[in-house]
Amino acid sequence: MGRLAVILGSNGLGPGGESVAATAAGHGAVVLQRHDGGGGYTLPHRIDHVANLRRLAEQGCDRVLAIASVGSLRAGLGAGSFLCPHDFIALQLGLTALTDASAHRVPRFDPAWRGRVLAAWNAAGATELRDGGVYWQTVGPRFETPAEIALIAAHADVVGMTVASECVVAGELGLAYAAVCLVDNLANGIGPEALSVEEMEAQRGLNVARLGDALDAVLPGLADG
Repeated sequence: MGRLAVILGSNGLGPGGESVAATAAGHGAVVLQRHDGGGGYTLPHRIDHVANLRRLAEQGCDRVLAIASVGSLRAGLGAGSFLCPHDFIALQLGLTALTDASAHRVPRFDPAWRGRVLAAWNAAGATELRDGGVYWQTVGPRFETPAEIALIAAHADVVGMTVASECVVAGELGLAYAAVCLVDNLANGIGPEALSVEEMEAQRGLNVARLGDALDAVLPGLADG
């Protein structure tokens, strides 16, 4: 039986991040910080997802719970919301861990593993986790313009810079993959006021505290085979 991996994003690096990582590790998960390249913060477009996921596979992991910070494309999906996406859009993504025709494959969040994550979350009575939504991955590292968000919002619910890449590579390497997205802000142009990085960082700090409590409740139901 394989091991559980928990991938943390920016929410695992700032204040409180060490506590979240320790909570996940304490429940037997292999913890990976996607933005930690060993020499400081790694920008999203420079993360080596293939190396990250291969490292998890080599450590005996067979399933991944990815935690990601996102911007909401829906005014009704406010900062502080947690969402488990069911699909993604990443039209500019050409990333693959494969080198032959087997790269022509159909990517997806693993339905059985995703269902198990949702069931464990609901059973634990943790912070509400919304079931379903489309994640749109942009290249980054800059945030999107209001015009870009208007286009994206017609087709997706949240926007980020990493989850689709991880999902594709994880599937290629035989790792079941599901994501929990933490809404740190309304995307640029969605809210009544302009996007503020300072406001986003403040909300991220609040989300980190809630994430730690949620993982402490949920992981016992996910860590065993």
